[in-house]
Amino acid sequence: MTAEALLSLARARGLRVCTAESCTGGMVAAALTDIAGSSDVVECGFVTYSNAAKQQMLGVRAETLAAHGAVSEEVAAQMAEGALAHSAADIAVSITGIAGPGGSEFKPEGRVCFGVAAKGAPTRTQTIEFGALGRDKVREAARDHALDFLGKAASRSDQ
Repeated sequence: MTAEALLSLARARGLRVCTAESCTGGMVAAALTDIAGSSDVVECGFVTYSNAAKQQMLGVRAETLAAHGAVSEEVAAQMAEGALAHSAADIAVSITGIAGPGGSEFKPEGRVCFGVAAKGAPTRTQTIEFGALGRDKVREAARDHALDFLGKAASRSDQ
């Protein structure tokens, strides 16, 4: 889903949107706010690159980070839920991943975890393996996927 389509959908449904980003560094929020008039839909965005920022700004639990690592669906869920709890938004998307270069045997370059939290709905998560496309391409793919994931959740929202 394009940023324009997401804004139109959220506007039609009366939804305010928030982002919680790690590996994309604010690219989703930028894609949305690049569009004139987005202020009636976009509530805020959190860029929480470090684990400390994830904990302080979004309430991600240290135990979750220790048990699963920052690149996990568990952390993505807590990031999205924290963004929702720390804003006036109705729906929030989160992104945490390994854009590269590098990675490990257990968490390869191109692995990105996403979360969507919406008021009155269960939090949804997913992991996408984009592969070793290079840092810029992984970040762009993650941005685009987050917009699509958020759009699908907004379509289901009962707001």
